[in-house]
Amino acid sequence: MDSIFSKIIAGDIPAYKIAENDNCIAFLDIFPIKKGHTLVVPKKEVDKLIDLDEANYTELMRFTRKVAKALEDTIPCLRVGMAVVGLEVPHAHIHLIPLHHADDINFSKPKLRFSEEEFQQISSLIKENFKNY
Repeated sequence: MDSIFSKIIAGDIPAYKIAENDNCIAFLDIFPIKKGHTLVVPKKEVDKLIDLDEANYTELMRFTRKVAKALEDTIPCLRVGMAVVGLEVPHAHIHLIPLHHADDINFSKPKLRFSEEEFQQISSLIKENFKNY
């Protein structure tokens, strides 16, 4: 069964895409805990990140670094936090979250709400900065 991320990758479900290549995609989380909260996903549907083969795992990490650099250039923060939780969607993914405090990466916090225009603006800015990497 295709995960929601596989449906986004296939173009069956819209997303606020930041970047993609043949094997990876990055898009904004539509239920963010911080402005700019981004998901980085391998296009190969694998439930757990550690089950990716070494080549795809390494490529995903390289791609994630570029997305994190673009995110850091776009959203003022002290650093970009990275989390792998993977309980809510059975498709490996990495959360990138702009941080000012350690508690900013607390997934039990209420989710933020943005308008479609705000999501588009945020993704466009990160996408533009991604071109530098």
